[in-house]
Amino acid sequence: MPDQHQRTVLERFPAGGPRGSWPADEYAARQQAQGQPARVVMDLHTDSFLVIVDTPTQD
Repeated sequence: MPDQHQRTVLERFPAGGPRGSWPADEYAARQQAQGQPARVVMDLHTDSFLVIVDTPTQD
């Protein structure tokens, strides 16, 4: 059976940011520097970037 994970959204950023600006990636990098395994994913329904953390769930 595959591992189950719960995704926690830490922050949302609009996809239409200024050219050359990557606020979601910068935020995720700051979280990673603090030991948080954050990553960026795209939410197509809301046209935004989400910084998330996957947390294993117990069955």
